[in-house]
Amino acid sequence: MFVAPDPGRLRLRSAARAVIGVGAAVALAEMCGLSLTASITGGLAALLALFTVTDPTVRRQAVTTALLPAAGFPVLALATALHGVTPLRDAAFVLVVFCGVYARRWGPRGHALGIFAFMNFFITQFLHALPAQLPELYAAVGLALAASAAVRFLLWPIERRTPPPAAPAPLPGRGLARHTTRQAFQATAACAVALAVGQVLSEDRWYWAVGTAWWIFVNTASRGETLVRGFRRVLGTVVGVAAGVLIAIPLDGAPLPTALLVAVCVFGIFYTAAVSYSWMILAVTLMAGLLYGLLGVLDPGLLVLRLEETAVGAACAALAVVLVLPVTTHATNDAWIQRALHCVHAATAQATARLAGSPTADPAPHAAELETLLARVRMALAPLVHPLSPFRARKARAGQVIALLDDCAREVRGLVAVAADPDAGHDARLAAACWRVEAAVQALTAGERELEGPEAAGNAASPTGTAEPALAHLQSLERALTELAAPLGSDPKAPFVISA
Repeated sequence: MFVAPDPGRLRLRSAARAVIGVGAAVALAEMCGLSLTASITGGLAALLALFTVTDPTVRRQAVTTALLPAAGFPVLALATALHGVTPLRDAAFVLVVFCGVYARRWGPRGHALGIFAFMNFFITQFLHALPAQLPELYAAVGLALAASAAVRFLLWPIERRTPPPAAPAPLPGRGLARHTTRQAFQATAACAVALAVGQVLSEDRWYWAVGTAWWIFVNTASRGETLVRGFRRVLGTVVGVAAGVLIAIPLDGAPLPTALLVAVCVFGIFYTAAVSYSWMILAVTLMAGLLYGLLGVLDPGLLVLRLEETAVGAACAALAVVLVLPVTTHATNDAWIQRALHCVHAATAQATARLAGSPTADPAPHAAELETLLARVRMALAPLVHPLSPFRARKARAGQVIALLDDCAREVRGLVAVAADPDAGHDARLAAACWRVEAAVQALTAGERELEGPEAAGNAASPTGTAEPALAHLQSLERALTELAAPLGSDPKAPFVISA
């Protein structure tokens, strides 16, 4: 967690930019004489705009940012109008949950718009906003989006020099088997139950249970991922509540130190999001406590209630993912691993063609895609390698799969670098080595236990000349793929045995 790599200091720069963007949004609202409620709304809107808009190009990011009011303003009006009509408010909130999750089928833009719509309803409950406040809430959100866009696209356009990696396409499916459709029903069921149980605990702060259930379903695809996400959210909330008792309560809403600590929390949210969900939730929980202090309603009982509502939301999400259209962790893991293996083959074939003299062959895009797919594989396998996982054999297999896929990625990167060298020439052995890699991938993706040519690696000619580095990478890649046959082809429930 503390030594996680940050290539190009991207997380550091994004976190620092978020502090500037959120600070600018709040400052504009205060300069315009808006209320504290409106200022907080604007700050949260700026945070969401910077955090959720993840389109692969700057142009698309700008369009998505411009569309955020279209998703947020109607929901904001609906939430304030129904503030005192509990049954209609609850029904509307559940409908927003379903639509917000279902919108993820339209990629990063639908994902961002769905989150922004949900959070506008949530923020209205958090701040107990009334219809009379709607004009200044609109003004605050508009100023916030303008300020965050100016910081993101003009003052500090990080993505222009370092485009964000494209997210891998979602796993295919139709009807209820489609991930976004299935998850929309799961999240809706979880949030509906969380809403009902949360109101039993508190008629005023029930929304934390709904928010917990909602966010647990963000960026998860299987039962195991969702359960681990719920555990990490509860853990982060526990530590965040303790930090709130030690920090937020003694401050008692003092403006200057509270504002500084909120800025630290914003930085922490962005800096830790890609590293540890628990750390991010710690920052979110402490920030919520600080905001409650500004609003003058903070006390230890409120923080305890926050923890209880979080536990309710996590439990509801766990039940929903197990009972409503469940998808096993194994099925999801296998699908992502298969895609990563096909990407290994595509990158290898393109690199070999490039070395053979093809002017159109380009392995670099496949190598970049492999990195994003491996990140998704690690996320999918996270439930199995979690320290609290009771399945020791599965944990050992998952750890071996991750290690071997990392080896594959390292060899592919080396092969791509060799292929980019203009001095690397054609060698007949490259085609044979690439064929062996293709055979290894086909054996793994077809579910076969043995490769067609298990003796190929040992019989390969010793690499010499300009093709030597490429052949070395291909042979190492073949060995890694051969070793993957054992953990991928064995029964998940069988004892784990390390082959000699």
